Amino acid sequence: MPSETQSADDINHNSYLERNTLHVAPVLARFIETEVLPDLGVSGEQFWQNFSALLAEFTPRNRDLLADRAAMQEKIDQWYSQRGQASAARDESSEIDQQIEFLKSINYIADEVDDFTIATDHADEAIARIAGPQLVVPVKNARYALNATNARWGSLYDALYGSNIIQSTDSSQGGYDPVRGAEVIRFARAHLDHAVPLAEGSHADARAYSVQDGQLLVSLGKTSTTLADSTQLAGYTGNPSAPESLLLKKNQLHIELQFDSTGNIGSDDKANIQDIILESAITTIQDCEDSVAAVDAEDKTEVYRNWLGLMRGDLNTSFNKGGELKQRGLNPDRPYHSAKGEPFSLSGRSLLLVRNVGHLMTNPAVLDSHQQPVPEGIMDGIVTATIALYDMQQKNTLANSTTGSMYIVKPKMHGPEEVQFTCDLFSRIEQQLGLPENRLKLGIMDEERRTSLNLKACIQAAKDRVIFINTGFLDRTGDEIHTAMHAGPILPKEAIKDTAWIKAYELSNVAIGLACGFSGRAQIGKGMWAMPDEMLAMFETKDGHPKSGANCAWVPSPTAATLHAMHYHITDVLAVQKDLIQQQVKTNADYRRDLVSLPLMSLPHDLDQATIQQQLDNNNQGILGYVVRWINDGVGCSKVPNIHNVGLMEDRATLRISSQHIANWLHHKVCTEEQVRDSLQRMALVVDQQNAGDKSYQAMGPAFEESIAFQAASALIFQGKKQPSGYTEPLLHAMRLRQKQKDTR
Repeated sequence: MPSETQSADDINHNSYLERNTLHVAPVLARFIETEVLPDLGVSGEQFWQNFSALLAEFTPRNRDLLADRAAMQEKIDQWYSQRGQASAARDESSEIDQQIEFLKSINYIADEVDDFTIATDHADEAIARIAGPQLVVPVKNARYALNATNARWGSLYDALYGSNIIQSTDSSQGGYDPVRGAEVIRFARAHLDHAVPLAEGSHADARAYSVQDGQLLVSLGKTSTTLADSTQLAGYTGNPSAPESLLLKKNQLHIELQFDSTGNIGSDDKANIQDIILESAITTIQDCEDSVAAVDAEDKTEVYRNWLGLMRGDLNTSFNKGGELKQRGLNPDRPYHSAKGEPFSLSGRSLLLVRNVGHLMTNPAVLDSHQQPVPEGIMDGIVTATIALYDMQQKNTLANSTTGSMYIVKPKMHGPEEVQFTCDLFSRIEQQLGLPENRLKLGIMDEERRTSLNLKACIQAAKDRVIFINTGFLDRTGDEIHTAMHAGPILPKEAIKDTAWIKAYELSNVAIGLACGFSGRAQIGKGMWAMPDEMLAMFETKDGHPKSGANCAWVPSPTAATLHAMHYHITDVLAVQKDLIQQQVKTNADYRRDLVSLPLMSLPHDLDQATIQQQLDNNNQGILGYVVRWINDGVGCSKVPNIHNVGLMEDRATLRISSQHIANWLHHKVCTEEQVRDSLQRMALVVDQQNAGDKSYQAMGPAFEESIAFQAASALIFQGKKQPSGYTEPLLHAMRLRQKQKDTR
C-alpha cells in the first residue's frame, strides 16, 4: 500500500531503529520501550514481534479493501457519466430503482441479513444505560484532553452565566453582574422544578434542605415539603441535618446542590445554594483522528503519550492563564453518603473512548519489512490497546472502565467487509495481549454512504463487540458529494440539509440500532453542534436528539455538555426508545430509496452569479481558515470565524464538504477555475486579517505561491475529484510534512 504522507524515497532509513522485521523512528521506539511497556510486564521484543505479525497478516487485507473502494467508485463514476446528468439527477421512481439495482450489482449494497440482537457484554453503565452528552476532543492536546475528561461534572451556574442562554446585558461594567446572576438562579431553579419537583411549592422558595430518616426535607418557610418522587434523593455529603451538598437523580443523571452560607453566591441565597452541579459529559472520545494533525513519529508519540497518561490516571499539564501558572490533572472520584448514610462514590471523570484512525492512511513513524510506512489504523490499534492494559489490568491510579473493557471508535469504514476487518484485527490484538475475547469494544461511525446503506450488516459483523453507532452527518455529506461527483451539480450547502437522503440517514440510524437491540446495551449517537458560542440556539434545537431516541450526542465544549445535559433530564431516552420499538422496527430496506436519492440541482441550474459567488467565498474562507492552522501549526480542530465572523468548529469533515462541493461545481461548470482562484486569493486575505492579532501567524498573501497552506487549500479543490473518497488527509499530511521540513531549515 503506497504511503499517502511521504514517499519511501523521501525517508531517511538510516535514522530508524530495527525492531524485529520493522524499522521504527527512535522517538516512538523509546516511548514504547521505556514509558509504556516496563510496568505492564511486556518485553519490547514481544511487542515488536506482535506488531510485525499484525502487519504481515492485515496489511494485504487493508490494501485490498482500499482497492475495492476505488474500484467501486470508478464503476459509480462511469455509470453516472454514461447515463448523463439529466437522467441521473432526478429522483423519479424508475431512476431510484435503477440506482439500487446497479449498486447491488457491484456489491455496494450487500445482501440483506436476518434479524439479530447484539450480544455485547461487559459494557460500562455509561455506555449501556446512561443517556447524556458526549465530548470529542483531540488527545494530542493535553489541556483539552483533561478538560473534557473532567467535564463529567459541570457548574450549571457557570454554564448559564457564561453563555447567551441568559440574554441580559452586563450592567456592572466589568466583574460580576448581579442582575445576570439573579436570572441564572431563576433559570436554574425553574429547571430543578421540572427535573426534581417538590411535592408542594417550588425550589425557588426553599429556605433549607436536610435529610431526615432517609428522606429529603425542604423548608419553605412556614411549611415543609419533600420531593414529589422520594427515590430521586441519591445521597449527600456532610451532616445530613445541614448537608454540604445534596445528590439528586433524574433519568440516571445526577444533580448536585452545593451549599455554602459564606460563599459569594450562597450567602445571598435563601437556601444558601452556592452552585448546582450537573452530571454532564458522560462519555468522551479521545480523538486520534479528525481533530488531530499527526503526520510523523513525533506527532504520534505525543498522541500516544497523552493517552498513556489518561489510562494510567496521571496525565497533567501546566499553562498560563491571566498571568498565573495553572496546573491541571484528572479529577478524583466524588464521595457521598446514600440517603441511609452508607458511603459510596461516583466517578469524577467521563468514561473514555479512543478514536483510532481509519483504514486509509499510512504513517512513517514505523516502516514495515519492505521499508514502507505502515497502515496507521493498525498501528493505532496495537499501541492504544497496549496502553489501555493499564486500565484493564487495574495498574492505574484512577480507573476508566469498571468492567475491564476498552472502547475504540473506528471512523470511515465503508460497508460490512471493512467492519469485519476491524473486528478480526481487534480479535488478533486481544490474543496477543492475553485479553478475553471481545474486550476491545467497537464504535461504528455511520459516516460513509456504503455503511449507511448496509448498516444492519455492518452491525452484524460486530454484534459481539459493538457499543456505539452514530450519525456523523458532516463526513457523511462529504462522502455523498464525492460519490455523486459525476451524477450532476450538487445543491448549495444549506439546501443539502433539507434533502430526503439526510433525513432518512438520521432516522434509519436510530431505527436500525434499536432493531438490533442497542437499547440498554449500546450508544446510538448524533453529531456535533458546530457553533460553540451559540448556546441558546443549541439549547433550543438539540433537544431533538434525545427525543429522536439517541442516547448520546456530540457537543463542542464542557459548557455545552452541561447545558445539553438538561435535555436528558427532560426526556427519558430509554422510554422514547421503548416507544419507538413498539411502534415499528425498521430495516435498511425501509429507508433505502431515500438514502440513494441524490442532493442534485435541476438542469439547467437556476443559480444566479451572485449566489454562486457567495457559495464560493463561504466555502473558500472556511477551507483557508482551517487549513492555514493545520499546515502551519499542526492544529487539527479549531474554532474558525466564518466570513461573517461567527466562530465555527472546523475539522477535516467540514473541510471535506467544502472542498468536494467546489470540486463538484467545477466539474459541472457551475463555476470556472478563474472564479475559484480569484475567490481563494480574496478569502486568503480575509483570513489573514482575521488572524492579524496572532504574532506567530504566517500570512498566506499576497505571496500566495510561497504559502504551503494556500497551496494545500488550492490542491484540496483542484485535485478534489482524485482524492480517495474525497478525503483530505493525503494532501494535508503531505503538505504538513513539507511545512515541518521548511520550519526546521
